[in-house]
Amino acid sequence: MEYNIEFWNVLDSLVQESEVVIDRPKGTVHPKYPDFLYEIDYGYLRGTSSMDGSGIDIWKGTDKEQKIDAIMCTIDLIKKDSEIKILIGCTEEEKEKIYHIHNDSANMKGVLIRRF
Repeated sequence: MEYNIEFWNVLDSLVQESEVVIDRPKGTVHPKYPDFLYEIDYGYLRGTSSMDGSGIDIWKGTDKEQKIDAIMCTIDLIKKDSEIKILIGCTEEEKEKIYHIHNDSANMKGVLIRRF
């Protein structure tokens, strides 16, 4: 399972070498879905790319140790794409909220992969 360690190490490098941009801070509403309120800072890594053509998405939590905790792998039937979301410094409560955000719709499902 050495590849698991290497995966997380490479992800650490990607985040360290990229600027974290929080474009949807905690307390703001989603630009397309006004009923959705962000309870956790959400953004992306500048200079990276994901399936939707934007930067790789991140959730930035409130844990003092701002390390990569987990990733969410999502499938979106409306956009017909898959993505990963990197969780940085998320508490267990924040991870639970993020998990439910990506699974509360019939059109989007996600799995939470924790770093061990």
